[in-house]
Order: sequence, then C-alpha cells, then structure tokens
Amino acid sequence: MMIVVVPAYNEATTIREVAKGILDVVPDLIVVDDGSTDGTAGFVHDLPLQLIRHQTNLGKAAALATGFRAALERGGDAVLTLDGDAQHRADDVPKLLNAHAHHPDAIIIGTRLHDKQHIPAARYGANRFANFWISWAAGMKIEDSQSGFRIYPAAMLRSGLPSSSTGFVFESEVLIEAGRAGVRIVHVPVAAVYSRHARASHFRPVLDIARIVIMVAGKLLRRGLHIGGLIQSLRQPSVFASGEGHRSKG
Repeated sequence: MMIVVVPAYNEATTIREVAKGILDVVPDLIVVDDGSTDGTAGFVHDLPLQLIRHQTNLGKAAALATGFRAALERGGDAVLTLDGDAQHRADDVPKLLNAHAHHPDAIIIGTRLHDKQHIPAARYGANRFANFWISWAAGMKIEDSQSGFRIYPAAMLRSGLPSSSTGFVFESEVLIEAGRAGVRIVHVPVAAVYSRHARASHFRPVLDIARIVIMVAGKLLRRGLHIGGLIQSLRQPSVFASGEGHRSKG
C-alpha cells in the first residue's frame, strides 16, 4: 500500500489544491501541519485524509518523521512525499508510482533540474552545488538532491533514518546514508513548477546549502574524503522514463 505524506507549514493558499490532486491518484494521504499560523489545517479538515498537527513549528525533518511513523503504523509498503506548496504536480505522481513498481526497493526522486528554463537561477545554482557534494558523499550521482518529491520503501524507513539533522539537511542526509547502505536511487524527470504568485520558499539557498555542505564535509572528512565515492558520483545516474524502462545505470 502506497501512502502519501505531505509536510505543510503555512500553506493555506495551496494545501487544499495539493491534497485534492493527490487524492484523485492515491487514496491514502497524511497531511502533517507543522505548527502553521495561517489556518492551513482548516483547508483540508473535511477531506478524506489523516491530518496530524504539531502545536509548534518543528521543521520539515520533524514533520516528515511524524508522517513516516504514521504511514508505517498504517501498514504502508512505501511512502510518497511531496511539498504542500503546489511545486509538485499531482499529474506527475503516476510517473513515480510506475518507477516504484519497477524498482520497489529503490528511493525514487522526481527530478526537475532538466527543466532549467523554469527554475529561478539562484535555486538552480544552489541545487547543482548541493548535488555535487551530496553525490560525492553518497557515492552515486544524484540529479536533484533538493527535491522533496520522492518515494521511500518502507523497509528503508524501518531500518532507521538520520536523527541529528533538521530542516532541509535531513532530506540530503537521507540520500547519503541510503547510498552508503547500497540503496539504489532512481530518478524520474518531472516538471519544474515555480509560480510567481507562490509564497516565498521556506528553502534559503545560501543558509540551507551552507548547512548541507557542512554536514557533507563532516561525513567526507570522517571517511578520509572518500575519493572512491567522488569517482562513482561522476557516473551517469539511473533514470526511469515512463514506457522506456530504466536507462543509464549508475
């Protein structure tokens, strides 16, 4: 059973649209309202989903962890995550589900950086910079390390996740630890959606990337820079295209 988890913080303008779009594709949805102050929860309370609320804002890592626990308690075989700001299209969910059907033990990532013309320059550059470091530490090429549009196999979630990282660093560290554990990461091209009318992103390109790099640097130094990982990270990634199977083995 696939269960969708959406962490949401002050997403009143988009959360209902996101939730309804998901429910048209996947019937099992958990929304984690991470201490929103704009009434986010009120926009989905009447929908057929599980709503969990944090009394205060604990950060994206905590919201995801809460959603993962709830999904596993409900017997989910895998968990699909996406953000509540409508940056990921529900129309792209079947692409990830298709890739998961072919690679049930892999992490599936919806990757956007191929769609460069629709991505703000600062975000594109920051993501590329993060990709290099995270790929090196993981020992495999990762095309979009900052995408929250993913599928995680339940077995990986049950084996334990990083507990020291917070915010956006958490999602980066998950990929590093997965790569080191031999979990395959498969990339699925999806649309890049950056609306001019969307609220300001919670992701701060300079500060959050700096925190990610510090985390990665620590991991690399503890492994003597892991030059083998750098070499492996320069290989082509695994890309799954609907109707084509997978190509570019990484």
